[in-house]
Amino acid sequence: MERRSFIKNVGMLSAAGLAGSLPLPAATKPRGNTFSELKGFNLLNKFNPHNQSQFAEIDFEIMAEWGFNFARIPLSYWCWSSESDWYSVDEKILKEIDRVVELGRQYRIHINLNFHRAPGYCINRDDSQPQPTNLFEDEAPLKACEFHWKRFAERYRGQSNKYLSFNLINEAPCIEESKYDRVARRLIAAIRGIDDERLIFVDGICVGAQPLMSLADLPNIVQSGRGYQPFLLTHLRATWSDWKPLQEVPAEQVQWPLIYDGKTHDKDYLRGVSVKPWQPWLDAGGSVHIGEMGCHNCTPHATVLAWMNDLLDVFGEQRWGWSLWNLSGSFGVLNSARKDVKYENWKGFRLDRQLLEVLKQHL
Repeated sequence: MERRSFIKNVGMLSAAGLAGSLPLPAATKPRGNTFSELKGFNLLNKFNPHNQSQFAEIDFEIMAEWGFNFARIPLSYWCWSSESDWYSVDEKILKEIDRVVELGRQYRIHINLNFHRAPGYCINRDDSQPQPTNLFEDEAPLKACEFHWKRFAERYRGQSNKYLSFNLINEAPCIEESKYDRVARRLIAAIRGIDDERLIFVDGICVGAQPLMSLADLPNIVQSGRGYQPFLLTHLRATWSDWKPLQEVPAEQVQWPLIYDGKTHDKDYLRGVSVKPWQPWLDAGGSVHIGEMGCHNCTPHATVLAWMNDLLDVFGEQRWGWSLWNLSGSFGVLNSARKDVKYENWKGFRLDRQLLEVLKQHL
């Protein structure tokens, strides 16, 4: 499954670069580095409404066996509702989401429910169902988004922050901070009007690249970053981005460290692009977790392994937790369809053992 369709030109923005313990009790404001142990994978069963599936217990058995304890769940609200009727709700689908929350508790894996598609916004393009409204400009989709988060808050009220958190919106665009702040505060208020201690993750502004500093006054907020730099390396041959170098640069030139357009991309580069933008938030006592990271299956495997090891070293220096996109699929350790990997047949899957071992070294 494709990771997502990026907004036009985000590839160029990304390529250029910009500039523990388990969760504390809910009444305590998280400080920097409090979520370092939360490491795992994104599970995409409700990511694509046209190809959704029930959550599989085998995924939790596998993650727990390997020692991972975090599952981010990107949700499209189209799975249980619709663009034509924002206030319709399919209870059958919500019960399937109940199941993933229960599996998390059963296997001691923290579940992070994320609205990847919300009324009025999604970073994905879907030309078959264009969104006529804008969550960051219009009142109607914001009210609808509040409605859906309230349903989730009511459904899971009182469940421990140790095993459940909410992630408001996936990858807000590069907009005025005040517009994102307005939406985030409205959604946080909607949730906490029902469940006042719920732990909430907020994706950084500008596609998760930098903190939304205006939220520094709110308790129980973790900001979610990304690990997709340099973009040429992580998204080589990605058909869902419009950035031409992804299709034109020869694969054999994509190595790590990467030298491209006269610039060296190495471990220091990763520190600059992945850590430096977050320093003001960290200095304010805020917490950071990397909600998504990874590398598409067309990048040479040796490059992926070397880059991933350095990236996780950098995150480890900050004591940040992280979540690979995805467990199974083109960015994952299972069934990734890379052409240059000797896969291991394992529990009915094709396992990229080398990539898994790199991840496990950083648990």
